[in-house]
Amino acid sequence: MRGARTAERFVLMNARRAGQVAWAALVLALALSSRVDAAEIKVNFTLDRPLEGPAAPFLLPLDTGWYKAEGLNVSVGTTAGATEPIARVASGLFEMGIADINALIKYRDANPDAPVRAVFIVYNRPAYAVIGRKSRGIAVPKDLEGKKLGAPIGDSAFAQWPIFVKANGIDGSKVKIEHVGPAVREPMLTAGQVDAVTGLSYSFYVNLKDKGVPIDDVVVMMMANFGVDLYGKAIIVNTKFAAEHPGAVRGFLRAFLKALKLTIKAPASAVDAVLKHDDTIKRELEIERLKMVIRDNIVTPEARAADQALIERLEAGDHAAVLAGYDEYRQHSPEGHFAHYLMMVGALGGPACRAPGQKLSEYESAAGTGQVHIWFDRPAGGWSLP
Repeated sequence: MRGARTAERFVLMNARRAGQVAWAALVLALALSSRVDAAEIKVNFTLDRPLEGPAAPFLLPLDTGWYKAEGLNVSVGTTAGATEPIARVASGLFEMGIADINALIKYRDANPDAPVRAVFIVYNRPAYAVIGRKSRGIAVPKDLEGKKLGAPIGDSAFAQWPIFVKANGIDGSKVKIEHVGPAVREPMLTAGQVDAVTGLSYSFYVNLKDKGVPIDDVVVMMMANFGVDLYGKAIIVNTKFAAEHPGAVRGFLRAFLKALKLTIKAPASAVDAVLKHDDTIKRELEIERLKMVIRDNIVTPEARAADQALIERLEAGDHAAVLAGYDEYRQHSPEGHFAHYLMMVGALGGPACRAPGQKLSEYESAAGTGQVHIWFDRPAGGWSLP
């Protein structure tokens, strides 16, 4: 099962014995352990795009001091290409960055010794999309037959075109591919010079809307909804830097995850961190762009399904099933690898524990926090089966 690394799950457990009673509070979210050394470490971080709303969780820790609290001196740079961040980090000019995981795989296939690795999946689903106009006769993937598609040669979305074609039964020979420059895709689609383009969903939809294109005429076919089952963007690191400063990498991720949680809860406020670095961007536009990314790429149905399945087992007191499914659930990156729960249930009998859980709060999925509080009482016959 594909897991949402960023549909934050945090486990906070506190168990104690008081006569016949033990209790535990369970909150599902993300975190990492251990802190970096006291000496401040320089981290040059590269984005994969210009400053936009989705950059908020990387910029927020600069304002909140969360990077500093981890002993890091972080600077954030921008770029406009899918492969440029990978080359930057591989060269050592930048210690860390965010990049398309599939572009990274392709890069490493061509450069197997390149000192760059992914350490954290940010986008559980990629933003690759085919964007068309209803007025040009496009509503579903098959409608692309007989039409003109504008796509840059190095476009990360166009790189998945063969998968998209096969998954949707499209006769690729009937689609005229016009290789265009990245900067002219939107104007050409707006002017009707092409019928559709490939690109990132959150980029084109918001930009076309801003340019006055009737939004009811825009069709965004996210490839992830049409058979292209891939991950999206990931945080990458120079392996030499990671080997020399593993604590710095963990510290960066801790600060980022705090910011990501805050961004998901309050995207409008998070965008203000981006505005501090570029006051020329349009606030409302970037709020909409960020909300699209959170909804379509970060907080995903897989994360909620995994959490709900776990909650049902805990409510039933089926700790044996929880433990049996641990490896699968761990793919969703629970805080501390779910160690808090493992310690608690280990003290109460492990798979033999049969204490049913009682929810003290509703599962907060709408806010993207993935939180729930669960209380465990000692069963009359004891914590464990005989």
